[in-house]
Amino acid sequence: MKTDVLYYTTPDGKSPFVSFLNSLQQHAAAKVIRLISQIKEYGILSILPHTKKITGLPLWEIRILGKDSIRMLYATRREHAIIILHGFIKKTQDTPPKELAIAIKRLRQCQGTS
Repeated sequence: MKTDVLYYTTPDGKSPFVSFLNSLQQHAAAKVIRLISQIKEYGILSILPHTKKITGLPLWEIRILGKDSIRMLYATRREHAIIILHGFIKKTQDTPPKELAIAIKRLRQCQGTS
């Protein structure tokens, strides 16, 4: 089932996730693009080994393993649509609270609450 993949956009029209994607090395960016294409074509369930709910938050995490552990934090927008709020390279076992706070802030902006 096809899924719309949206990217969080700032009020001035910039996409921090696209900037993050552009900052990655070519092979890492290719992995991210391939996974996003799979989500668009076959739905979020098609990547189940790579995604998990973040306990206690309205966020999900997409995990891409390799030389760098890339993480994308997203929320569901409506049936068959997600919005990628934040991307980062994970360097510790736990997801850093700072990274979660960024995604929560962006989600609230999307929902129109501060």
